[in-house]
Amino acid sequence: MFQLKTLSKESIPRSLEKAERYRLLNEPVEAESICLDILNIEPDNQAAMVMLLLALTDQFDRRLSTALNQARELLPRLRNQYQRTYYSGIISERQAKAWLHHGGPGSASAAYECFREAMSWFEQAEALCPVGNNDPALRWNTCARIIMRNPHLQPAWTDKIEQPLE
Repeated sequence: MFQLKTLSKESIPRSLEKAERYRLLNEPVEAESICLDILNIEPDNQAAMVMLLLALTDQFDRRLSTALNQARELLPRLRNQYQRTYYSGIISERQAKAWLHHGGPGSASAAYECFREAMSWFEQAEALCPVGNNDPALRWNTCARIIMRNPHLQPAWTDKIEQPLE
Protein backbone atom coordinates (compact mmCIF):
# COMPACT_ATOMS: atom_id res chain seq x y z
CA MET A 1 0.00 0.00 0.00
CA PHE A 2 2.37 2.77 1.22
CA GLN A 3 6.13 2.68 1.51
CA LEU A 4 6.92 4.17 4.94
CA LYS A 5 9.70 6.72 5.12
CA THR A 6 12.83 5.81 7.09
CA LEU A 7 14.28 8.03 9.79
CA SER A 8 17.95 8.81 10.07
CA LYS A 9 19.79 7.53 13.15
CA GLU A 10 20.74 11.10 13.97
CA SER A 11 17.06 12.01 14.35
CA ILE A 12 16.36 9.46 17.09
CA PRO A 13 16.87 11.71 20.15
CA ARG A 14 14.67 14.44 18.68
CA SER A 15 12.08 11.89 17.59
CA LEU A 16 11.93 10.45 21.12
CA GLU A 17 11.31 13.96 22.46
CA LYS A 18 8.48 14.36 19.96
CA ALA A 19 6.98 11.02 20.96
CA GLU A 20 6.99 12.07 24.60
CA ARG A 21 5.40 15.40 23.68
CA TYR A 22 2.65 13.62 21.74
CA ARG A 23 1.98 11.39 24.75
CA LEU A 24 1.68 14.47 26.97
CA LEU A 25 -0.74 16.00 24.45
CA ASN A 26 -2.86 12.84 24.72
CA GLU A 27 -2.03 11.80 21.17
CA PRO A 28 -0.72 8.28 21.80
CA VAL A 29 -1.28 7.06 18.23
CA GLU A 30 1.23 9.63 17.01
CA ALA A 31 3.68 8.66 19.75
CA GLU A 32 3.24 4.99 18.86
CA SER A 33 3.99 5.71 15.20
CA ILE A 34 7.18 7.60 16.04
CA CYS A 35 8.39 4.79 18.29
CA LEU A 36 7.73 2.23 15.57
CA ASP A 37 9.78 4.37 13.17
CA ILE A 38 12.65 4.48 15.66
CA LEU A 39 12.49 0.74 16.32
CA ASN A 40 12.49 0.14 12.58
CA ILE A 41 16.04 1.53 12.36
CA GLU A 42 17.21 0.69 15.88
CA PRO A 43 15.29 -2.43 17.01
CA ASP A 44 16.87 -2.58 20.47
CA ASN A 45 16.34 1.07 21.44
CA GLN A 46 15.20 0.68 25.04
CA ALA A 47 13.86 4.23 25.38
CA ALA A 48 11.70 3.78 22.28
CA MET A 49 10.38 0.45 23.61
CA VAL A 50 9.39 2.00 26.93
CA MET A 51 7.80 4.98 25.17
CA LEU A 52 5.93 2.61 22.82
CA LEU A 53 4.72 0.51 25.74
CA LEU A 54 3.40 3.65 27.46
CA ALA A 55 1.80 4.94 24.25
CA LEU A 56 0.03 1.61 23.87
CA THR A 57 -1.23 1.69 27.45
CA ASP A 58 -2.48 5.22 26.80
CA GLN A 59 -4.79 3.65 24.22
CA PHE A 60 -6.36 1.04 26.53
CA ASP A 61 -9.59 3.06 26.74
CA ARG A 62 -9.98 2.88 22.97
CA ARG A 63 -8.65 -0.54 22.02
CA LEU A 64 -7.89 -2.56 25.11
CA SER A 65 -7.33 -6.07 23.79
CA THR A 66 -5.02 -5.30 20.86
CA ALA A 67 -3.03 -2.59 22.65
CA LEU A 68 -2.78 -4.81 25.75
CA ASN A 69 -1.33 -7.69 23.74
CA GLN A 70 1.11 -5.40 21.95
CA ALA A 71 2.28 -3.86 25.23
CA ARG A 72 2.81 -7.28 26.82
CA GLU A 73 4.81 -8.43 23.78
CA LEU A 74 7.31 -5.62 24.42
CA LEU A 75 8.09 -6.67 28.00
CA PRO A 76 10.58 -9.48 27.17
CA ARG A 77 12.49 -7.07 24.93
CA LEU A 78 13.31 -4.82 27.89
CA ARG A 79 16.80 -5.75 29.06
CA ASN A 80 16.43 -4.61 32.66
CA GLN A 81 14.57 -6.89 35.10
CA TYR A 82 13.40 -3.90 37.15
CA GLN A 83 11.87 -2.32 34.04
CA ARG A 84 10.19 -5.56 32.97
CA THR A 85 8.65 -5.90 36.42
CA TYR A 86 7.71 -2.24 36.86
CA TYR A 87 6.13 -1.92 33.42
CA SER A 88 4.21 -5.17 33.96
CA GLY A 89 2.64 -3.32 36.88
CA ILE A 90 1.96 -0.26 34.74
CA ILE A 91 0.21 -2.42 32.14
CA SER A 92 -1.99 -4.05 34.81
CA GLU A 93 -2.77 -0.71 36.48
CA ARG A 94 -3.79 0.92 33.21
CA GLN A 95 -5.83 -2.13 32.27
CA ALA A 96 -7.66 -1.76 35.59
CA LYS A 97 -8.35 1.92 34.89
CA ALA A 98 -9.72 1.02 31.46
CA TRP A 99 -12.10 -1.46 33.10
CA LEU A 100 -13.17 1.24 35.56
CA HIS A 101 -13.76 3.73 32.77
CA HIS A 102 -15.78 1.38 30.57
CA GLY A 103 -18.01 -0.04 33.29
CA GLY A 104 -20.50 -2.76 32.54
CA PRO A 105 -21.15 -6.21 33.98
CA GLY A 106 -18.09 -7.68 35.64
CA SER A 107 -15.97 -4.59 35.12
CA ALA A 108 -15.65 -3.79 38.84
CA SER A 109 -14.26 -7.23 39.68
CA ALA A 110 -12.02 -7.18 36.58
CA ALA A 111 -10.67 -3.77 37.63
CA TYR A 112 -10.11 -5.00 41.18
CA GLU A 113 -8.16 -8.05 39.99
CA CYS A 114 -6.04 -5.93 37.65
CA PHE A 115 -5.27 -3.43 40.41
CA ARG A 116 -4.22 -6.26 42.73
CA GLU A 117 -2.05 -7.76 40.00
CA ALA A 118 -0.44 -4.35 39.45
CA MET A 119 0.21 -4.01 43.18
CA SER A 120 1.92 -7.41 43.18
CA TRP A 121 4.17 -6.33 40.28
CA PHE A 122 4.98 -3.06 42.05
CA GLU A 123 5.94 -4.92 45.23
CA GLN A 124 8.33 -7.08 43.19
CA ALA A 125 9.71 -4.01 41.42
CA GLU A 126 10.28 -2.28 44.75
CA ALA A 127 12.81 -4.99 45.66
CA LEU A 128 14.67 -4.42 42.38
CA CYS A 129 14.62 -0.65 42.03
CA PRO A 130 17.65 1.58 42.41
CA VAL A 131 18.20 3.46 45.67
CA GLY A 132 16.20 6.67 45.71
CA ASN A 133 13.60 5.41 43.24
CA ASN A 134 10.21 5.22 44.90
CA ASP A 135 8.20 4.84 41.70
CA PRO A 136 6.90 1.33 42.54
CA ALA A 137 5.74 2.47 45.99
CA LEU A 138 4.03 5.53 44.51
CA ARG A 139 2.20 3.37 41.96
CA TRP A 140 1.27 0.78 44.63
CA ASN A 141 -0.19 3.54 46.81
CA THR A 142 -2.20 4.91 43.88
CA CYS A 143 -3.73 1.49 43.21
CA ALA A 144 -4.51 1.00 46.90
CA ARG A 145 -6.17 4.40 47.15
CA ILE A 146 -8.31 3.78 44.08
CA ILE A 147 -9.52 0.48 45.55
CA MET A 148 -10.20 2.08 48.95
CA ARG A 149 -12.13 4.99 47.37
CA ASN A 150 -14.27 2.66 45.28
CA PRO A 151 -15.93 0.15 47.59
CA HIS A 152 -17.71 -1.47 44.62
CA LEU A 153 -14.31 -2.81 43.50
CA GLN A 154 -14.32 -6.33 44.87
CA PRO A 155 -12.93 -9.67 43.76
CA ALA A 156 -15.23 -11.75 41.56
CA TRP A 157 -15.64 -14.22 44.38
CA THR A 158 -14.60 -14.45 47.98
CA ASP A 159 -14.00 -17.44 50.18
CA LYS A 160 -16.79 -17.21 52.70
CA ILE A 161 -17.21 -19.82 55.37
CA GLU A 162 -20.78 -20.94 55.41
CA GLN A 163 -22.28 -20.82 58.86
CA PRO A 164 -24.47 -23.81 59.69
CA LEU A 165 -28.14 -23.03 60.11
CA GLU A 166 -29.31 -23.41 63.67
